[in-house]
Amino acid sequence: MAHAQTSAAAPAGEAPLRVYAAGSLREPLTEVARLYEAGTGIKTVLTLGASGLLRERIEKGEAAQVFASADIQHPESLAAAGTMWQAPVRMVSNKLCALTSPAVNARPENLLALMLRPDIRVGTSTPRADPSGDYAWDLFRRAEALVPGAYAALEAKALQLTGAVGSPQPPAGRGTYAWLMDEGRADIFLTYCTNAMSARKEVPRLALVAIPPALEVGAAYGLTFRKGDAAAAQFAQYLLSPQAQAVFGAFGFGAP
Repeated sequence: MAHAQTSAAAPAGEAPLRVYAAGSLREPLTEVARLYEAGTGIKTVLTLGASGLLRERIEKGEAAQVFASADIQHPESLAAAGTMWQAPVRMVSNKLCALTSPAVNARPENLLALMLRPDIRVGTSTPRADPSGDYAWDLFRRAEALVPGAYAALEAKALQLTGAVGSPQPPAGRGTYAWLMDEGRADIFLTYCTNAMSARKEVPRLALVAIPPALEVGAAYGLTFRKGDAAAAQFAQYLLSPQAQAVFGAFGFGAP
């Protein structure tokens, strides 16, 4: 995609652009949307949540114009289902980290052993509904190659605390992961490094532990938009621009 120009003002009374996006993009995308409006006059309405659940809502007829998912597969499903959506491109990258209670004294080298301990509660998101959960299960598969039986043990004990329709919701003003850890719902939470960074800002006593290389799982975020929608195409192009990518980088996201 070519980069969007952001100098033209929007026509008076133009409807806001409807953008559906992974919840992990909340902070940078809010700032990107603010910059975009300042440059173009075009407002956006952000609908944020688990990517799989958002895809299902779009498939059922909700009028999203741009879809930024925490994986490539959900945008590919939209594009493959008909002629309404562009083939997705990679927008940003992320990876899994472990957000941990200070009591567990986790480090990269002992993380898997801690996760396998019966008394340690491991939180994840919900597979299929939320790519973060799928990435956690990828980590479990990698663990199996290191410790036979690890996959079954981790799958059985994983607490799927986010990403589902009925997942517990934090009070207003609280971040999901900081709140869940503050409430003592898990000892170790496998989530995106960007989520873990935000949680530590809110609750500094939490620890962010890197996933060791043998278990590391990367996340590629996919971007698609409705075909024939010039406003959607322009915003999608802007998301790939150096200005927008610098904002994503400031919040811990990597280049596509």
